[in-house]
Amino acid sequence: MLRPLVLVAVLVLTACAKPEPPTSPTTPAPTASTRSVDGKRAKALVASGAKLVDVRSAQEFAEKHLDGAVNVPIAEVANTDFGPKDGKLVVYCGSGVRSAKAAAKLESRGYTQVYDLGAMSTWDE
Repeated sequence: MLRPLVLVAVLVLTACAKPEPPTSPTTPAPTASTRSVDGKRAKALVASGAKLVDVRSAQEFAEKHLDGAVNVPIAEVANTDFGPKDGKLVVYCGSGVRSAKAAAKLESRGYTQVYDLGAMSTWDE
């Protein structure tokens, strides 16, 4: 008598289980379009013409910034024209939080070559 109950329980449980979605070797995995870069790569990008954008406040920028950077505080990124949508942009901030937000905002506006240096200190690593 116990065996039929166990069998029914197993059948019910397996019927209710959600199957794993199929994976296909031809389906590419989703990837982020923002590229995190280290200081060496960021310097090379800037040397080849990328715009270096400091997204910290004007006060932070005035105290210290990377040579060649333009200051566009995070609150102004959405309303600033950075030139051609396929132009290279390297963004940075104090810790990497604001630069990640700025990079996402720029990508949502159609910029296709956004590079996130993260923290300004990464420039010298």
